[in-house]
Amino acid sequence: MFKKVLYSLILISCINICSGNVKDSLRLKLDFAIQHKADYAALKDKRTSKIRKAIKEKNSPEAEYLLNQKLYTEYRKYKIDSALYFITKNVKLSDSLKQSSFKTDAVLQLANLYSASGRFLESEKLLKSIDTETLSNNQKKTYLEFYIEFFEHYATNNPSKYYNEQIGIYRDSLLAILDPQSSEYKVNLALRSIDNKDYAAAKKNLEDLFYNQELKKSQYAMCAYLLGNISMRNKKYEQGIDYYTLAAITDIETATKDQGAIQNLAIYNYYNDKIDLAYKYAKSALEDAVFCNVKFRTLMMSEFYSIINAAYQKKAEKNKKQLQIYIVSVSVLSCFLIVLIFYVYRQMRRLSRIKKELSESAQELQELNSEFQAANDQLKVFNEQLNESNNIKEEYIAQFFDICSSYINKMEDYRIKLYKKAISRQFVDLTNVLKSNDIIDQELYDLYRKFDAVFIKLYPEFTTDFNALLAEGEKITLKEGEILTTELRIFALERLGIKDSEKIASFLRLSMSTIYNYRTKIRNKTTYSKEEFTKKLEKTGSRFHSL
Repeated sequence: MFKKVLYSLILISCINICSGNVKDSLRLKLDFAIQHKADYAALKDKRTSKIRKAIKEKNSPEAEYLLNQKLYTEYRKYKIDSALYFITKNVKLSDSLKQSSFKTDAVLQLANLYSASGRFLESEKLLKSIDTETLSNNQKKTYLEFYIEFFEHYATNNPSKYYNEQIGIYRDSLLAILDPQSSEYKVNLALRSIDNKDYAAAKKNLEDLFYNQELKKSQYAMCAYLLGNISMRNKKYEQGIDYYTLAAITDIETATKDQGAIQNLAIYNYYNDKIDLAYKYAKSALEDAVFCNVKFRTLMMSEFYSIINAAYQKKAEKNKKQLQIYIVSVSVLSCFLIVLIFYVYRQMRRLSRIKKELSESAQELQELNSEFQAANDQLKVFNEQLNESNNIKEEYIAQFFDICSSYINKMEDYRIKLYKKAISRQFVDLTNVLKSNDIIDQELYDLYRKFDAVFIKLYPEFTTDFNALLAEGEKITLKEGEILTTELRIFALERLGIKDSEKIASFLRLSMSTIYNYRTKIRNKTTYSKEEFTKKLEKTGSRFHSL
């Protein structure tokens, strides 16, 4: 025990100096403990086997009761069903024993086992059946401890302020009867401080115990676990992991299956994207909880284990696919390397001949290079001319459309003026003619037809390229005689560089909301992002660019 405490002292004090090495050492020790979990359980089974053999001998009822009591102590945190079996026997045996305290002890222990195994109604019934006035001081201590555990077990899956209040009430009563110098008192005092969020006081009490050479292993694990909780709540995560790891190692070495430290390690590692560690710890925790039949821990871990397992399987599948890709890649590269070696070998044999041919071809290559450079310069000039021509055409269309739109606006203003004059002079026939929008509508129709024709002449592939940007089943189909639809016309204007929604709305005699709706409708039909769609739109219709 002294060695273990000394190791812990060195460990915790050196965390800030060599945290990486210590953490690796602790994790390796925990991995070793998990791998040899069956060996520690075998030692536990060996001890219980000796006690079982002693029970089979002819014993007095009282001796058998005491042997059952030993097995209860061994099995309580190891295998609840076995502990229940022997305590149930003690409840029956106690009826034939003279000491009434035996019956009370057995009923208290049975109630605690019922609570841990999820049988809360039976547990509460037994606890309420006990006459607290007749209890000895030790039995009162046990009674209060088990009532606290009852509420803790129940509140794990049924959180409630009431249960937390009850835990506080019973813990205060327990502290009132415990020896202030005892380890039980200091642990419960620390638990009350944790409930009151006074983590500094709780840490001081627990550290005093943690470094106590006389501390039992189970109490050592409890102190380490609680110190881990305090560190986590103080956001000292690395220190908290160290304490949890120490607690988990101790629990495994003592074959304690009802444990919480390794569960917290699994949860922490999952949320920090360490799926392999989370899976290993969660699997071990769930195996122990199921083996021990601790219902509240089994329920807690079952749901979380399924999440971790899914993440682990997903990562394993990803790793498997990556490994397959690596194998195929290495195989392909190996084949390529063999071919390359063979090719290099042949090339080396031809090298002497090629050198001679190269010297003869050098002059010809120089002449060809000069011709190529001249052709390249000429092509550059042609490209500049083509770009300039395209810019002129685009600017021409925009100006042409702006002039036509302005002309229509003037015609409409003129019609309104004539209409007012006619009204004032009461020319009814003239008024009726001027009320008509036929002229404007016809002019707009002709304008759009001319725009469509000129645009398609300059960008003959626009409609095809635009449809290529849309998802399958969302293509725009033109009616007979139709050159562009309103949707296509909006994006044709964008293709010309007119991106102002207000200007487009004015050109097409549409509201701003209609323009927005058309744009949104089209972008919902494409699989590209807004930025990608805009870039690809700028290349539509051109004979010299592909989407």
